[in-house]
Amino acid sequence: LCAYCPTGGIIPPDAVLVYDVLLLDIWHPDDKVQIRTLSKPESCNRTTVASDFIRYHYNGTLLSGQAFDSSYSRNSTYDTYLGQGDLIKGMDEGLLGMCVGERRVIIVPPFLAYGESGHGTKVPPQATLVFEVLLADVFNPKDDLIVHVKEVPETCTRRTATGDYIRYHYNGTFQDGTAFDSSYQRNSTYNTYIGMGYVIQGMDKALHGLCMGEKRRIIIPPHMAYGENGVGKIIPGSAVLVFDIHVIDFHNPKDPVEIKITHKPQQCDLTSEADDLIQYRYNCSLMDGTLLYSSDQYDSPSTTTLGTNSVILGLEEGLSGMCVGERREVIIPPHWAHGENGAAGVPKSAVLFFELELVDLQKGVPQGYMFVWLGDGPDPLFPAMDLNGDKKVPLEEFSDFIMLQVKEGKGRLRPGVDTDSIIKDMFNNQDVNKDGKIVEEELKPASEEPQQASKDEL
Repeated sequence: LCAYCPTGGIIPPDAVLVYDVLLLDIWHPDDKVQIRTLSKPESCNRTTVASDFIRYHYNGTLLSGQAFDSSYSRNSTYDTYLGQGDLIKGMDEGLLGMCVGERRVIIVPPFLAYGESGHGTKVPPQATLVFEVLLADVFNPKDDLIVHVKEVPETCTRRTATGDYIRYHYNGTFQDGTAFDSSYQRNSTYNTYIGMGYVIQGMDKALHGLCMGEKRRIIIPPHMAYGENGVGKIIPGSAVLVFDIHVIDFHNPKDPVEIKITHKPQQCDLTSEADDLIQYRYNCSLMDGTLLYSSDQYDSPSTTTLGTNSVILGLEEGLSGMCVGERREVIIPPHWAHGENGAAGVPKSAVLFFELELVDLQKGVPQGYMFVWLGDGPDPLFPAMDLNGDKKVPLEEFSDFIMLQVKEGKGRLRPGVDTDSIIKDMFNNQDVNKDGKIVEEELKPASEEPQQASKDEL
């Protein structure tokens, strides 16, 4: 009923009227935007300003509580610039000074919202609007990379540079803490070259100047990451990315093997070289300290003959030139170790750290030889071999002759091989007619032995 409507017999003269009223909205021309903070993160290094690009969720209701819109129903944030007229005036004002993760209620009077016209069928004319807002993200087009160093090892002799190959772990989140990716979940580092465009621009820049073992938080604005388009359903458009990284190791394809002597005995007459048989103890670790292998696992030192490709090239390098009792720390880049493919228990492109101690050293002989002279051998040779002077040398006499040369330091047998077997092979090589004895005519001159077998060995 209205005060000026004709009564038409409905309202009698002198009637008292009773109205049951529901107040839907109220505002005053002097009203301003009202802001109530519901929650705020403990840490807030930056608040929104005009010209920032923001991403936020919201629920929109009228003053009566009736909903008219929600970003949650679309499962997508509302993304816009602040202070550039892309929003109603009240929201442009109400979103200023917010932290990422902050929740606010913003009440906008109609003359700072949709005014007399309203908006569509859900926002009536002259409606006050209530927005409950959660700020998900903020950046400015002028923003650069932000790097927070969280942990640096005490010793850092070298930092990453363009052209280095790096292995690192990371957790990737948005600014509100929502995770989008993690190398830890895959139990595998992310491996890449630095400064060569293999990763997003911001990460390529952030990976410079790092130490092995360093931990950093890297905040990358979208124009240095995946831009306005994002990546599928994983990374929304215009998202700021936060990476917490841990550098496991890095190397350059030109890196040599690094050798540091940690102990050297005062007396060092012999050093290891190609063809020597050596025994050594070792621990093999990744650069983050993860132990891969150790000779302690086998309760005895490892044994190898240098120069036979029985160990990786970098370890061969690290074991060369050592004295018995010497200890070393050796850093081996992957191109001197197991390369891009890794090995059983060794990750791809891993830099290896060895702690070495040389336990025993037996000087060797060149490949293809069983015995070598350490100077000039007897000349003529046969009379020296014929110990009893009977013009024939059986196996036992041949063996006595060889062992005498070894004992007197005049010759050397191949180490690590059964002595009797070596001597028997040498004897059979000279016993041409296989009658169990060597005579002078059977002792071939070196020039007639294409593989330098017997006489050179003798």
